[in-house]
Amino acid sequence: MRNEIGRTSSTGEERRRKTKEDAAEYQVEDIREGERLGRRRSVFALLAWDLGLDSTHRGFNTDKVFDGIKGFYIPPQNRWYKTWEKVILIWAIYSSFFTPMEFGFFRGLPDRLYLLDIFSQAAFFIDIAVQFFVPYKDTQTYKFIVSPRLIAVRYLKSHFIFDVLACMPWDILYTASGNKEEVRYLLLIRLVRVRKILEFFSKLEKDIRVNYLFSRIIKLIAVELYCTHTAACIFYYLATTLPPVEEGYTWIGSLTLGDYSYSNFRHIDLWKRYVTSLYFAIVTMATVGYGDIHAVNLREMIFVMVYVSFDMVLGAYLIGNITALIVKGSKTERYRDRMTDLIKFIDRNELGKDIRNQIKGHVRLQYDSSITDSAIIQDLPISIRAKISESLYKSYIEKVSLFRGCSPEFINHVVTRVHEEFFLPGEVIMEQGIVVDQLYFICHGKLEEVLTCEDGSKEVVSDLTLHDSFGDVSILCNIPQPYTVQVSELCRLLRLDKQTFTHTIEIYFNDGRKILNNLLEGKGNDDRMKHMVTDITVHMGMQEAELALKLNSAAFNGDLSQIKSLIRSGADPNKQDYDGRSPLHLAAAKGHMDIVVFLIQNDVEVNISDNFGNTPLFEAIKNAHENVAPILVNKGGSLKINEAGNFLCSCVARGDIDLIRRLLANGIDPNSKDYDYRTPLHVATSQGSCLIAKLLVQSGASVLLKDRWGNTPLDEARSSGNKILIKLLDEARSLQLSEFPTCSQESTVTDKTPRKKCTIYPFQPWEPKDQNKFGITLWVPDSIDELMKTAADHLKLDLAPTSCIVVTEDAGQVTDVDMINDGQKLYLITTQA
Repeated sequence: MRNEIGRTSSTGEERRRKTKEDAAEYQVEDIREGERLGRRRSVFALLAWDLGLDSTHRGFNTDKVFDGIKGFYIPPQNRWYKTWEKVILIWAIYSSFFTPMEFGFFRGLPDRLYLLDIFSQAAFFIDIAVQFFVPYKDTQTYKFIVSPRLIAVRYLKSHFIFDVLACMPWDILYTASGNKEEVRYLLLIRLVRVRKILEFFSKLEKDIRVNYLFSRIIKLIAVELYCTHTAACIFYYLATTLPPVEEGYTWIGSLTLGDYSYSNFRHIDLWKRYVTSLYFAIVTMATVGYGDIHAVNLREMIFVMVYVSFDMVLGAYLIGNITALIVKGSKTERYRDRMTDLIKFIDRNELGKDIRNQIKGHVRLQYDSSITDSAIIQDLPISIRAKISESLYKSYIEKVSLFRGCSPEFINHVVTRVHEEFFLPGEVIMEQGIVVDQLYFICHGKLEEVLTCEDGSKEVVSDLTLHDSFGDVSILCNIPQPYTVQVSELCRLLRLDKQTFTHTIEIYFNDGRKILNNLLEGKGNDDRMKHMVTDITVHMGMQEAELALKLNSAAFNGDLSQIKSLIRSGADPNKQDYDGRSPLHLAAAKGHMDIVVFLIQNDVEVNISDNFGNTPLFEAIKNAHENVAPILVNKGGSLKINEAGNFLCSCVARGDIDLIRRLLANGIDPNSKDYDYRTPLHVATSQGSCLIAKLLVQSGASVLLKDRWGNTPLDEARSSGNKILIKLLDEARSLQLSEFPTCSQESTVTDKTPRKKCTIYPFQPWEPKDQNKFGITLWVPDSIDELMKTAADHLKLDLAPTSCIVVTEDAGQVTDVDMINDGQKLYLITTQA
């Protein structure tokens, strides 16, 4: 039980400590005024110093703020320095209040105040020396400046002169100068110390632990009282600078309140004189004076006129601020309310420190209207916002290396869809290994690409500066982010989401290809990123294949407008898909005559072959599109079919007479043979297809050719006993014999195999083909020696028949001409070593 109570108490203390640290963490000061200190490495340290955390935030380690930076400096978050700031604030309040008193009511300090004034001036002298060692933050880059020279130059150019003059012993100099009033005027230089009080109120207004309405009202009351206090001292000063004989002609010397007269006001109690002067200043400022106190001489009248004029402005300022507090609240109040809501949200969901810091930093940037003003134009029409975006961002986008060479239309499309964002130093924008859905372009600032190795170590790969981009590799190649991208200096970035970017590339295909080429060129020159070149190249191939599929799909579906749009955008009409089919193949296969005509007008290759050896003309013929085939033939289209004999024999076997007629009409060889040396006429006669056989004979099919087993089509007809076919082939045989007198005898026709031809090459079959060495096609003679001699003569080779041999593609030696098949490739090689 005791342990549980102890744990409960410990938990409560930790919760209270965490609440106190969170409250301290979000105590902020104005970005525009708070040039304090920072560092590049840690977002938390940057924001902690910029937010002005007090000494209650004990989790902050000031020893690590400037890790790796040498030289003496005083960290602003150092506990002793924070204490010193509080001490100086007290002395600033004393000096700001007492300086007008000294100027108006004293001619030389009283002894009881002289020692106090010495301590005050000594403290400010020390503060001047301290300011030379306090780093500050560059508001443009958010980098923290710790260089002693830069710190000194900045301080010397800002408040140094006034701070030194304020520390001068003007009361001593006044006495030494013979009591010249001009020297006393210089005492008012000490009023510059009021800025420390204003800085305190600025921090107090943004401290969410303090009610904003309370802090603002306290500040406004302090401003009003200080102005009237200073005016009261000046009023009294005007009365004391006249000669004693003329003191009755002053506002206080001539004053009588009831039975009390101020004729000898120099001898009246100091407190009564001050209250009277303060009363005169207040009623004059409020312009509700009762006439009991008024200006008497000319100097007083002039000062009252100036003072009342100033009071009108001051009154308008006070009333305006109070009205804004009551009616709608100020910008700072809205910022505080939003930050308070975010703290509650963060605590309720127990978000991590990194997310907390990022939320805090971005809210701070949004608070500074001088940096983030994109929200101002959100209510404008989209057409006007597009023109504004073009005016602001086009000069950056068109210089991005990723978009080099892209069309102006593409650039304008991208410009009107980007969004402006700002990031603080040390913030991580993209993590290594994540899926990226945003593309960024750099307008100002500097970032780093960091590689996290397998052992956990980190290495800076490259620096990103103006006109660079990141996230492009991941988006374009569909791979995880290869590097971590973190901010080095305050960055102004333009963001484009992935969906918009990819949709834009789909519209501007030619520009998309240029973007990929630019990406490949940029990464290929970097030794560290060469491993990405393969991924980019593969993705480029995928993009090309996808584009070919879109073009082929439009050709298949007859969408001429889509084809025109794709080609106009840069698509290649000759690009083939995975089966080697071009848009012309599919348009011819589907009979889309208008698309075929359009593609031919765009100089497509008419005789392009797919992976199966088919041409567009073959596709048109096969699918019975007789209106398309003549168009292709007129443009030089040819009918090329791989293994035409096999295909034609299969058509005969199926009985597809219409296809056979179209093929024969467009020039296919009716004597094409299949793998068994059977012609289409062999198949037609073996199946008894009289119509097909007649069509083949009329197209020039030979009845004399033999198959692998030595059978002619006539033999097939006789075997089937089909008298019609026998008569048809006999008549064709007679006609063909009359055309070939050398084959007049029946024994020659029936017993002797038709002449065969072969192609002989003058190199070995296992060697790479030499483009400068051509083969020779010969009729196969009666002997192998005669074949070698004839080939050597035609190829102009000095080879003896006894020193060479003829081999096949499989490197098998041919010893007899009967082993040679018609159309076979042979190789003549020497047998000498």
